[in-house]
Parts: sequence; structure tokens; C-alpha cells
Amino acid sequence: MNKEQLAKMIDHTILKPEATEEQVRRVCEEALKYNFASVCINPCHVELTAGLLKGSDVKVCTVIGFPLGANTSTVKAFETSEAIKEGAQEVDMVINIGKLKSKDYDYVREDIKAVVEAAKGKALTKVIIETCLLTDEEKVAVCKLAKEAGADFVKTSTGFSTGGATYEDVKLMRETVGESMGVKASGAVRSYEDAAKVIKAGASRIGASASIAICEGGEGTSNY
Repeated sequence: MNKEQLAKMIDHTILKPEATEEQVRRVCEEALKYNFASVCINPCHVELTAGLLKGSDVKVCTVIGFPLGANTSTVKAFETSEAIKEGAQEVDMVINIGKLKSKDYDYVREDIKAVVEAAKGKALTKVIIETCLLTDEEKVAVCKLAKEAGADFVKTSTGFSTGGATYEDVKLMRETVGESMGVKASGAVRSYEDAAKVIKAGASRIGASASIAICEGGEGTSNY
């Protein structure tokens, strides 16, 4: 895989709470230079990012119910609709982790579905399952729920919890959803070697702030 192909698999990410407008602008400039798949920003930066990326192949990606996933489904759906109005083309929503652990699978499915329906025909939906907090049984269960709800991707992590993407988790997620859904590896992917490992496991998208270092084959520092 060459540098251009790898870049098109990366969501160039700046989600840290203290991110300034100047930093978001710089990330957008980098994304345009490298032609990354998208720029992933917090909802307050969607409108700015959409303006900066207008006319390019780089998509505008934002996060929903981030980073805890504990908002109500109504709030997540509204947040999705508002983000799309401001220019979001992809939304990465966080599941309700507590509800999953309580085995309230109907709630989790409907929570995901609320975002999927708000985004339908307008934006891709990626479902962040926060693998570091789940058992393998829970990972399989929520991937199946995301597929049933009509999501486009399952995603490993927010980058704000106790761990990020691992080879084993990505492999399990890919085996569970099959080839009909995307799998996004995020958190702890900071080098070309990290990226190659999760791609081998089945990742079709990578979320990273060390995107340039990944493409250039070097080690980077996370901006999550």
C-alpha cells in the first residue's frame, strides 16, 4: 500500500477539549495536503471545517454523544441532525456502555438506530463501542446490534478511555460484522507499523492524530 492509499484510510483527528480554531485550521490544511479520508472534529468545529474543506475530497466527520455515550437517544439524534445541517458528512457516535453491560440490548440497538435514522442518506454512521471497557462477549454483541441498526461502521475507541485499538479487537470486530460493514481502528494508532497491524486485522478506516507520522512511516504524538 502506498502513502496515498494509506492516507485515504485515515480520519485526521483533533478531538482534544482545548483544541483552538487555529489548530483546527492547521489540521484541515494537513488533511488537504495529504488527502486524508476526513477531518474528525468536535461538533462546535463542524461549520468551520466544512468551509475549509469545501470542494475537496476530504470529508467532514464529527462525534456524537462523545466521549461517554451516556446522552439520551433523543439528544444524540438531535446532535446528529444539527451536525449534518452544519456540514458533517460522517458521524461517529458512542454507544451507551452502561446499557450494554446491563444487557439492555434493545435500548442499545434503538440508541444506535436513532443516530442512523437521523443520518440516513446524508452521512455515514460509525459506532464507537469502546473496546477497552468490554468483554469479548460484549464486543461481539454490540457489533451485531450496530449491524442490525443499519450502521455503516463499528469503531474501537474514543481515545479518551483506558485503551485504544488492538489487533485482537479489530480482528474480532471484522469477524463479527463480516465484509458488509466498515471497521475503524482508533486510539493508539501512532505509527506506520501500528496502522499496518490493524489493517491486517481487518480495519478499513483509521482514526488518528498522528496521521502524518503514520503516512511518513514515523512515530507520532497523539492529539486525542
